[in-house]
Amino acid sequence: MSVDLLVPVRAETRRVKIAVAAAGISSFALLYAPQPVLPQLAAQYHLDPGSASLAVSVATGALAIAVLPIAAFSEIIGRRPVILTSVIASAVLGLLLPLAPSFPILLVLRALQGVAIAGFPGVAAAYLVERLGRTGVAAAVGAMVAGNSVGGMLGRLAAGFSAEPFGYHGALVVVGIVGSIFTLLTVFALPPSRREDRLKPSAGQQLRGVLAGVRAALSKPVLLAQYAVALLAMGAFVAMYNAAGFRLTGAPLNLSPAIASLVFLAYAMGSVSSATVARLVGRFGRMRASVLSLTVTAIGILLTLSDSLPVVVLGFVVLTGGFFSAHAVANSWAAAEAPEHARGQASGTYTLMYYLGSSLGGTVGSVIFARAGWTWLVAAAVAWLAGAVVVVRTVSGPHRGDEQAAADRKQ
Repeated sequence: MSVDLLVPVRAETRRVKIAVAAAGISSFALLYAPQPVLPQLAAQYHLDPGSASLAVSVATGALAIAVLPIAAFSEIIGRRPVILTSVIASAVLGLLLPLAPSFPILLVLRALQGVAIAGFPGVAAAYLVERLGRTGVAAAVGAMVAGNSVGGMLGRLAAGFSAEPFGYHGALVVVGIVGSIFTLLTVFALPPSRREDRLKPSAGQQLRGVLAGVRAALSKPVLLAQYAVALLAMGAFVAMYNAAGFRLTGAPLNLSPAIASLVFLAYAMGSVSSATVARLVGRFGRMRASVLSLTVTAIGILLTLSDSLPVVVLGFVVLTGGFFSAHAVANSWAAAEAPEHARGQASGTYTLMYYLGSSLGGTVGSVIFARAGWTWLVAAAVAWLAGAVVVVRTVSGPHRGDEQAAADRKQ
C-alpha cells in the first residue's frame, strides 16, 4: 500500500482511538465518581458504610444487567447511535446527581446511569472491529481500555480532592463537568461504523439474526475463554482494590486515609500498559500476551504481601498494569474472533462477565479478607488468575497466538 493511501487510514484510526478513549474517560469517571465521597454520603443520609456503598454497586449492577440487551439492540440500530446515546445520557444523569433530594432518588439516578453507561463498553469493541478490521482492533481497544483506566482514576481523584472544599454535591458536579467535556469530544470525533451504511434487513430477519448471534457468542470455545478471563481477572483486581484501604491504613503500614487514597494513582500504569498492548500481541501473539499479562498481575499481587510500603505500592502498580493489559488482550481477542453476526452479543457477553467478576470477586474477596486476612486474599486472587491462565492455554490453543503474531507483523 502506498504512503499516500496510508495517510488517511492512519488519520481515521487516530480519530477513532481519540473518540473511544474520550468515551472511556467520560463513562468510567462518571461510573466510579461516588466512591471517594461515600463517607460524606453516609454522614448526610445517616447510613452505615454498606448502605452508602450502594451508590457504587447499584450502578455497576445495573450496567451488568443492561449490557446484553443493549448489545443485542445495537445489532438492529447500529453501534454508533448506541455509543453516542450512552455517553450523552450518562453525562446528563451525572449532572443531575447533585440535585437528588434524597438517597433513594440518588440510587434511582445511579441505576439509570449504570444502564446508560452500559451502551459504551457493551458495543465498543464490536464497533472497533467493524470500523478498523480484525488486525487493527488491538491498538484501538488498547486506547479504549487506557481511556477506561484514566477515567476510573480521574473520576475518583477529582471527586476525592474536591469533596473537602465543595462537599459531595460539589464533587459530583466537578466529575459531571469532566464527563460532559469528554462526551462532547466523543460526539464530534466518532465516525459511523462501516456496517451502518449497509441495507438493513427486515425486523423479523433482525430478530432471528440477534438470536443466532447469541448462540454463536456462547458456542465458540475461544470466546468462552475470554469471558473467563474477564470474570476471573476482574474479580481478582477488584478484590485487591476493595481491601487496599484497609491494608494501607492498618498495621504495619498505618497510613492516613488521605494518603492511602493515592493508591488509585496506580491506574495510570493501566493506561500505559493497555495502550501498548498491540505491540505485545504483535510480538508474542494473543495467547502468550494474555498469559504474560495475567502472570504479571499475579506477581504484582504477591508483592503486596511485603510489610515494606514501597514494595506494596510497587505491587499495586504492577498488578494494575498487568490487569489492564490482560483485559485489553482479552477484549480485543473476543471482538476479533466473534462471527460478524455475533459481534455485539460477544462484546456484550464479555462486558457482562467483566462486571459480574467485579461484583462477585469484590464481594467474595472482601469476605475472605475480613475473615482470614490479607494473605488469604492474595492466595485467592492468585488462584483466580491461575484459573484464567489454564483456561486460555487449554481452550484457546497455542497456535492461535502464533497465527495472530504473524498476521500483525505483516501489517
